[in-house]
Amino acid sequence: MLGSEKLVAFAATKDTARAKVFYRDTLGLRLVSEDRFALVFDANGTMLRVTPVREVAVAQYTVLGWEVGDIVATTNALLKAGGKLERFDGFPGFTQDEPGTTTGPGGVKLGWFKDPDGNMLSIAQH
Repeated sequence: MLGSEKLVAFAATKDTARAKVFYRDTLGLRLVSEDRFALVFDANGTMLRVTPVREVAVAQYTVLGWEVGDIVATTNALLKAGGKLERFDGFPGFTQDEPGTTTGPGGVKLGWFKDPDGNMLSIAQH
């Protein structure tokens, strides 16, 4: 039923001005529109609606992720733009390098970072 339809992604923010700077300037997403209901970004053909809310219920898991071709280059660009990778201990079979990139079983490389509201985002190279 929905397999051939376009996906729309959502994230919440308490501060649209701060979220706009992060998603547009730090992550490089194109701002398509802005009104009192949402900041709308183009995430390489996927619509991302960052919706203002009174309180952000921060999930304890990743809410948005990007598959990247070169995780080292993406990590370096993210760090240069002011981002910071999260560090996690206790993932059996995973190793984490200094900037925070994690290598999992099978060689998948991952990195997690947060937006200004604490939403967990990720990058992955498969």
